[in-house]
Amino acid sequence: MSERNLGLSSVASQGVSSPQSVVFCDFDGPIVDVSERYYQTYQKGMQVFEVLYRQETCQPLAVTLLTKQQFWALKQRRVADIEIATCSGVPAAWFTFYMQQVERLVNHPNLLRWDRLQPSVPAALRHFRQANMRLVLVTLRHARQVNAFLRSQGLIHLVDEVYGASTMMAAHENRVEQKRALLEKAIAQQQTQGYLTQNSWMIGDTEADVLAAKAMDLPSAALSCGVRGAEYLRALEPTQIHCELLSAAQSVVELSGLQAA
Repeated sequence: MSERNLGLSSVASQGVSSPQSVVFCDFDGPIVDVSERYYQTYQKGMQVFEVLYRQETCQPLAVTLLTKQQFWALKQRRVADIEIATCSGVPAAWFTFYMQQVERLVNHPNLLRWDRLQPSVPAALRHFRQANMRLVLVTLRHARQVNAFLRSQGLIHLVDEVYGASTMMAAHENRVEQKRALLEKAIAQQQTQGYLTQNSWMIGDTEADVLAAKAMDLPSAALSCGVRGAEYLRALEPTQIHCELLSAAQSVVELSGLQAA
């Protein structure tokens, strides 16, 4: 099955027997560390906004850039973008204009290069494969971007299928309803292909992943290595919380084996 405009792509593994059970996983956060890209987007968005504001108003604007540590701590607590912007010096009335600059920048190729593989991901993906589990990514990133990154890291053969967003901008929005609909589609199509989803898990790093899993009656493993911290995730009451993907993979494989026994 080839990549489609609908946002669905298939990455067929070769030389491996067909897995019987499926684990669903988000991409940004669990697999990719996006913290530097988000921070670079914030920095460049503020710089572009400052210039455009002066051009529009003929008045100076003093912005105060947060450090990466400060910025990421706010993101992990899910502090609203308008609060981050206003405490950095963006007038509240100009917030929408500022966000237009951020949304234009966030998935630009020059910023995507800041994405980094989470350290434990290769071992986690191999663990799923060794356990004969089918790994399906369900992400608000576009499938072409996901596949390109996996190829660059030499990991594409360890991912069986990718369900991605239909536009390049959806990843920044992180809408719960969009993730739920995408997960529902993935589950239905995996079942149609003959794979088992009775013991499936959803692994992710945001409220969208946890709430989508609950809506589909799946247990969820929430990861604090992404855009939400452990304290925030705990309030969502996922089935488990882990600090990175390998720990979650080991637990999911073990529990799935016990349920199937």
